[in-house]
Amino acid sequence: MTLTIKQSGNIAVVTVDNPPVNALSQALRQGLWSAAETLDSDPSVEAVVLICAGRTFIAGADVSEFGRPPLPPHLPDLVTRIEKAAKPWVAAVHGSALGGGFEVALGCRFRVATPSASVGLPEVRLGIVPGAGGTVRLPRLAGPALAADMITSGQPVRAVRAQEQGLIDAVVEDDLETSAIDFVRLALDRPLPPPLCERSVPVVDASFWETTAKTVAQRAKREEAPLRALDCVRKASEGGFEAAMRFERETFLDLRASPQAEALRHVFFAERAAPRPPELRATTPRQIRSAAVIGGGTMGAGIVAAFCDAELPVTLVERDSAALERGLSNLRSIFEGSVKRGKISSDVAEKRLSGVTATTDYGTLADVDLVIEAVFEDLDVKRDVFSRLSAVCRPDALLATNTSYLDPEQIAAGIKHPERFLGLHFFSPANVMKLLEIVPTRDTAAVTLATGFSLARMLNKIPVRAGICDGFIGNRILKVTRAQAERLLLSGVAPQAVDSAMRRFGLPMGPFEAQDLGGLDIAAFQRQAARKRGETPFAPVAERLCGLGRFGQKSGGGWYDYEKGDRTPKPSAAVERIIAAEAASTPQRKWREDEIIDCIVLPMINEATKILDETIAARAEDIDLVQIHGYGFPRFRGGLMHYAEKRGIGDVVAILEGFADEGLVEGPCDLLRRSVNSGRLGSP
Repeated sequence: MTLTIKQSGNIAVVTVDNPPVNALSQALRQGLWSAAETLDSDPSVEAVVLICAGRTFIAGADVSEFGRPPLPPHLPDLVTRIEKAAKPWVAAVHGSALGGGFEVALGCRFRVATPSASVGLPEVRLGIVPGAGGTVRLPRLAGPALAADMITSGQPVRAVRAQEQGLIDAVVEDDLETSAIDFVRLALDRPLPPPLCERSVPVVDASFWETTAKTVAQRAKREEAPLRALDCVRKASEGGFEAAMRFERETFLDLRASPQAEALRHVFFAERAAPRPPELRATTPRQIRSAAVIGGGTMGAGIVAAFCDAELPVTLVERDSAALERGLSNLRSIFEGSVKRGKISSDVAEKRLSGVTATTDYGTLADVDLVIEAVFEDLDVKRDVFSRLSAVCRPDALLATNTSYLDPEQIAAGIKHPERFLGLHFFSPANVMKLLEIVPTRDTAAVTLATGFSLARMLNKIPVRAGICDGFIGNRILKVTRAQAERLLLSGVAPQAVDSAMRRFGLPMGPFEAQDLGGLDIAAFQRQAARKRGETPFAPVAERLCGLGRFGQKSGGGWYDYEKGDRTPKPSAAVERIIAAEAASTPQRKWREDEIIDCIVLPMINEATKILDETIAARAEDIDLVQIHGYGFPRFRGGLMHYAEKRGIGDVVAILEGFADEGLVEGPCDLLRRSVNSGRLGSP
C-alpha cells in the first residue's frame, strides 16, 4: 500500500494505491488519518482532493479483515476526521465507491465522479449494516426515502443517476484529477456547504416508516439486516447525529456476529473465488472475441442474449429460415421484456440486437472463437450438430454443449480435436440466471477449461466445475428434492403444505409451485431417458399427472389448478384423488413444518455429500453456489453444505437415520457419517 501527497498550487492531492481494489486496510486507514493531520497543519493547502490509482476508487472494506476485530484507526473515526478537517476534502471517484469507500466519500465535503463510476452501500448483502456513518450521513445528503431504498437493498447507483439524486456534485468527462482540482478551486470561491454531520434530515410523512418497513420485509424475506438497516435510517432521521452514530455502530457490531452474517460472508468469499479456481490459476485462457449459438429456442435465445449483454458479437444458427425467425422472435421478446421492466432503454435493446448475425449456414462459423450448441435434448441430434461443427470450425475453436442431463462424453464422441470440447450448462433463463456449470470431458484440455471460466466472467456468471453424472451437480440434487416432496405427499402432507414449509425455510417457491412454473413434461422426459438407462425414478403422482396432460401453468393445471390468465395456484381436487390412490398402501402420519423441511433438505445434503465424495463437485462451496444461484436456496443460510455444517453434521445424520427407519429417506452416506466428528463436509 502506498499513499502519496502532492500539491497543485493551493490544492493537495492525496492518491491511494492499494491494489487490487484500494480496500480500506488498517495501513490505509492510518495513512489517510496521517494525511489529514499533515494537511490541516500546512498553511499552503486550502483544499484536498482524494483520488485512487488503479481501476477503482476505494471499493470497500479489506475482506481479509472480515471476521476479525478491526484495528485503529477505526473507519467511523477516520470518516469523522476527514469530515471535520480544517480544509475541505473532495472525493474524486472512478470505478466503484462501495461500502466503506462511499462512507469515506460521504465524509468529504464534495464528490465528483467519472460517468462510469458507481456508488452504494451494499452491506446488507453481507448480513450487516454500514458501520461508519453511512445510514446517518446518507439521509442528510439525499433524504430518508432514497437513503432507505439504497441501504436496505444494497443496490449501487451509477454516477449520472447519482448526480441527479444529489449523491454526486459533478460528473466529469475529462481527466478526473484535473477536473476535481478545478471543481474545488471554484468551490473555494463560494460559501462552503456544511458537512453532513451538521445537516438535518428532511421530514417525511408519518406513514412512511411503516409502509417502507412492509416493502423492505417483503423484499428481504427472512434476512435480518435490511430491516435493521431501516431502523438505523429512521434513527438518523428522528434523532441527533451522535445518537444515530452510536445506534448504527451497535447495530453493526451486533449483526457482524450473527449466523446470517457468517453465512453471507461465506457466500461472498465463495463467489469471489469461483471464477478463478486454484487449479487453473497457472493456465492462460484463450481470448473469446466472437461466438455462435446453435438453436434459437428458449435456452438458445437466452444464451445469445447473454452474449449481447456482454457486447460480444454472436451468430445465431438454426436449421431453416422458419426456425431462424422463431429464434429471432424469442430474442426480441427477451429484450422487449427488459425494456418494459425498465432494465434497459429501447436504444440499448436495438444496439444489442444489432450485434447478432442470423443464419442457417454452418459455413459462416469458420472463424468464430466459440460455438455453443443449445438444441433439443436428444443425443443423436446433438451429435449431428457437432459433426457439422467439427467439419467447419477452426481446430482451436472451442465447442461446447449446453445439456442438462446428457453425457458430454457421448455427445463429443467422434469430433475432431476433442480437447477443445466441454459442457456449459446454462440455467434458464440463460440471460438472467447467474449459475454456469462447466463440465469437462476426459479429453478437455486445461486451456479449454480455463477459457470456460474466463467466458463465465465475461458473461457475469458464477461458474462451477462439475463432473459427469446424470444431472451433474444441481439437477442430481433436484431429483432428490422432487422425490422427497412426493414421498411427503404419500405419507399425509398436502402439496400446499410442502410448498409453504419450503417458502418458510427461505426458498422463493416450493417444489410443486416450481414444477408447475417450469413444466412437469420436462422432468417426465428426463425420467423416460432414465428408464431407458435401466433406472427406476420415483415420481408416482407426477407420472399420473403427466398422463392426464397436467403439465403445469401452461396447460391450466399441474400440481395445482389455474384459471385462465391467473397464475395463482389453487388446490386441486383431481390431484388430491390421485395422491389418495397412490398413498393407499403408505402409512400416514402427522407432520410438523420443521419435519417437512428436514425430510426434503436433509436428503439433499446427503446426496450433495455423495456428489462431493465422488468428486463430481470439487469443493463443498461449489455445491453451495449451485444451490443458491441455480435453485434459489436462501443466501442467508449460506448454501446447502454451509447450512449442514452450522446445523451440525451429527444432528443431520441422526434425523436422517430416523427418517430412514420409517422408509422415508435413504440412510446417511459414508462421508456424511465420517464427517460427524470434524463437523466439516470436505473431501475425504
